[in-house]
Amino acid sequence: METDVFVAWFEEAARLVRADRDRLTRLDAAIGDADHGTNLDRGLTEVCKTLAEAPPDSPARVLSTAGATLIRRVGGASGPLYGSVFRQMGKTLEGQEAPVTLAGFAGAFEEGVVAVERLGKAALGDKTMVDALAPASRALALAVRDGAGVREAAGQAAQAAEQGARATIPMQARKGRASYLGERSIGHEDPGAASAALIMAALAAVVA
Repeated sequence: METDVFVAWFEEAARLVRADRDRLTRLDAAIGDADHGTNLDRGLTEVCKTLAEAPPDSPARVLSTAGATLIRRVGGASGPLYGSVFRQMGKTLEGQEAPVTLAGFAGAFEEGVVAVERLGKAALGDKTMVDALAPASRALALAVRDGAGVREAAGQAAQAAEQGARATIPMQARKGRASYLGERSIGHEDPGAASAALIMAALAAVVA
């Protein structure tokens, strides 16, 4: 995976989030503060602008730049959470020359998920973005084990993330603003998991 693939990943993620911004905001209105779609759209737009103005020379720098921009530009919880994923991925890949292997990417992604779990104090089943990101990470690890190519692995990760996001609908939230609703959080898809599924779909689209 060359440096331009990582740049294209964020460009496609920005496009998908922008197209689905209203749905993300409606999901957040039901169990949050109704700004997830707007905030993430703004943040990813800023990421793309920053990457275009000063093109990074390695996958690690693309990821680190994206993470830092999201933390700086996105309001609410999603900026620090997504920012921690990508900054940790960048840190893990630091010193590695492009192209990044699938195994290297999967390992960095796993470290990114661990970082967001630690920051948000969230685990699988808490009705957060982790419910999409953790299954995607597992799918990538299994793809590496099975000798899959990047295209197949990314497709499997995207599918796992989408299934994970949908699985949050019957859950009761245990973390974040939605947890204050108790049983009233049941029956709604978690907006962070929904946006995580879009970000993984973006990766699958770019490598396809």
